[in-house]
Amino acid sequence: MSANPGEGRIAALYRHPVKSFTPEPLDHADLTAGAHFPGDRLYVVESGPSGFDPAAPTHIKKMKFAVLARMPRIAAVRTEWDAETGVLRARREGQPDFEGDLETEAGREAFAAWLEPALEDTPHLPFHVVRAPGAHRFMDTPASHVSIVNLASVRDLEARTGRAIDPLRFRANVYVEGWAPWAELEMTGATISVGGAVLEGVGRIDRCAATHVDPATGERDFELVGALRDLYGHIDCGQHTAVVQGGRLAVGDALTVS
Repeated sequence: MSANPGEGRIAALYRHPVKSFTPEPLDHADLTAGAHFPGDRLYVVESGPSGFDPAAPTHIKKMKFAVLARMPRIAAVRTEWDAETGVLRARREGQPDFEGDLETEAGREAFAAWLEPALEDTPHLPFHVVRAPGAHRFMDTPASHVSIVNLASVRDLEARTGRAIDPLRFRANVYVEGWAPWAELEMTGATISVGGAVLEGVGRIDRCAATHVDPATGERDFELVGALRDLYGHIDCGQHTAVVQGGRLAVGDALTVS
């Protein structure tokens, strides 16, 4: 870091159990060195074969899956996952609610079948729900364990575009208050100590068409990537980090950057 980013504190924590589906707020999260944010991107929905092999898991580009960048109406489906039981509950206006255990093949098949009418207005191939094997997670970037978004950067973008921007468009794990706008972009290689954990910045988060989707409505209503490029000369917002030392993060915890 070439400058002091300011006194940062955790404003919110989120996990995303099913990639591209509903973010779930948390009061705290227990991180493990070398591991991903708990309960995050455990499951993914295929729309036709993706090439992912659970027996030999490797990183697959997200556009191979049913994701917001391809299918904005996913945001109209509301999901809630129970970490203790593996049970997912889902709802969408106009059809019966879903409840099933995603830790079982039967539960995953049932959720895939439920999604067919829920997303019938979105072109797709047959759905198939995949559980990440072992330590694998369905991340956009293989090196990233925890994603951080700086809320001051979001507000700066709001001010320059003249429109409100829901931070949940960015689907981060950690949202930070108190840093200077865009300070997070300079944190690649930096050490971030927070709670009992230590993170290392491993790269800026470059944004895609998923951020064009309003998370409340499922409508593609704002060319956010174009706005970033036009206003700042890049398409980045946030920092990917790796967990160097495990520990508990909690809302309100201070972050020290060095």
